[in-house]
This record gives sequence, structure tokens and C-alpha cells, in this order.
Amino acid sequence: MTGIDALALKAAGGALAAEAARFSGYGWMRGTSGNLSIVMQREPLVLAVTASGLDKSELTDADVVLIDAAGRAASADDPRAPSAEAGLHAHIAARTGAGAIFHVHALDAVVAGHRWPEGVELRDLEMLKGIGHAAHGESILIPVIANDQDMVIESERFDSVYAPPTPQTAEVPALIVAGHGMYAWGADVAAARRHLEIAEWMLRFTVATR
Repeated sequence: MTGIDALALKAAGGALAAEAARFSGYGWMRGTSGNLSIVMQREPLVLAVTASGLDKSELTDADVVLIDAAGRAASADDPRAPSAEAGLHAHIAARTGAGAIFHVHALDAVVAGHRWPEGVELRDLEMLKGIGHAAHGESILIPVIANDQDMVIESERFDSVYAPPTPQTAEVPALIVAGHGMYAWGADVAAARRHLEIAEWMLRFTVATR
């Protein structure tokens, strides 16, 4: 048992179901693809992540699984398996301090990762302000990592490209996994949604114009 309050888990499930329906409407979570998570507690780390194998446009507030810092099921009472990518969610939460992590299969992010495997450079876009960067005079890089089914390997790749925030520079709260999809994160659900939608818009613009 994790000691997570049932009402808190239900609220988290409802929030993630609403976000999944939103992103499914955009075409970013077709069928059972993608997964979303919310940090439920920090010590020890426990996240609620959308359950695997379900149509993401039809989730309910019960369709979440609790995972630990390694991405394993945190509750022995839940027979459902967490997503295969849960380990990377947990790692991003631990590494960045994010309160919510969203992973979707937005097509333009995958195309951008294919075209620019060393990372996608963005500059001189007003939307950069929405992820904490200057609209002009600053270049940022949305990193791209290779895809692997082993989340320990993916976590190591994340660490190799992630630049934590400094007093002078905000982080880039997004990551592309080549041939797969993208991740974005934030302090809470609203921030993760904002970062995901803004990053996707800038990637779409870049694919269309560069």
C-alpha cells in the first residue's frame, strides 16, 4: 500500500482523463498511445499514470495506476500494469522536480525529430515566452534522444541532454523521442499542458517553414 488518499487519487485520475480527452481531440493520443502522469508524493516518489492499453479518449477518473520511482506498480492491490514508459515519467519527475509529465504522439514532433536528430533549434518566436524564454535574441534547443524500450537507457539519454534551470536561464521543458513522440512537463497539470501545447505549436511551425 502507498498511503495515497483515495479522493486525491480520484481527483488526479479525473484531471488526467480530461487532459487525455483534450489531447486525443488534437490527434496526439490516437487509440491507446501516449501516457500522462501526476506526482502524488515526493518522499518516497509516487506518481499516478494513465493505465496502459486503454483508449485515451475514453478514460475515467479510475483509469490511473500508481507507480514508484522506478516506474513499477506501487500498489500490490492493483492488477493493472503501468505503461512501459512509466519509468521515464518517474525519472523526469525526480530529475526536474516537475509535478506533471505528459507524453503524446504529436506527428510534427516526430517529424521534427527525424529532420533534426541533434535537436530542434527555435528562436524569434513569440510563443517562446510561454515556456519561459525570450521571444527574440535567444536560441533554445528541444533535445532529441533515440528511442529504446528500456526506460533505464532512456533515462540515461534524458540526463545526457537535459539542461536544468539556472538563475540566468530557464529549462526547456520538452523532449522528443525519435520515431516515437514527445514529452513535456511542468510544476502542475496546467503548466505541463501549456508547455506541451506551446512546444508542439513551435515544432509544427518549424516543420512547415524550415
